[in-house]
Amino acid sequence: MEQTPYRMSFGLGGLFINESVDVARLHEVGGTWDDTIAQAMSEGTTSLPKSASQRRTLREIVNRLSALTDAELALLADTDDRTEQQALLWLAACRAYRFVAEFAVEVLRERYLSYRLDLSLDAFDTFWEEKAEWHEDVSNISPSTRLKLRQVLYRMMREAEILSSEGKIQTAYLTPRVKSLIAEHRLADLAVFPGVPIEGGSS
Repeated sequence: MEQTPYRMSFGLGGLFINESVDVARLHEVGGTWDDTIAQAMSEGTTSLPKSASQRRTLREIVNRLSALTDAELALLADTDDRTEQQALLWLAACRAYRFVAEFAVEVLRERYLSYRLDLSLDAFDTFWEEKAEWHEDVSNISPSTRLKLRQVLYRMMREAEILSSEGKIQTAYLTPRVKSLIAEHRLADLAVFPGVPIEGGSS
């Protein structure tokens, strides 16, 4: 993760839960994501009126879904459990975007462990400034885009139900099969879920 550049292109929508599940169900094992996007476009998966907006949204969804393993993607396509969908799509966003993953671990998890559960917008701003000091990928972002990214990230956290509507960090819930799939692939990925224990480490 430390070697991965900061791609700051997550300023669109939120978790796209319903749309992402639809796209996951369209995607065929061994097929290309471009084919999936084409099929989703023809079927109007995102319900957006303009084809350009629809394609942009689908590209964003695919960028995240492609970060999941085949087994995780299969579960997302198969499950009707909302908590599993939320967890897998938050995981996908964290894997797709280094900034989101580091915010989850360095801010959400650390605050949770120290019982500082209020997550104001200032927490994002402070974290941003820390990253911008060392990384041009972050410092070169315009102020307006920065505000949009903050808005979208907080929306994603609320939709994943790891942040309450009152702005408090909540304990993440992972079903046993979701936790098992994540741990089998990369145990450290459990750290993006506040309050979820990591075997051999801290909660």
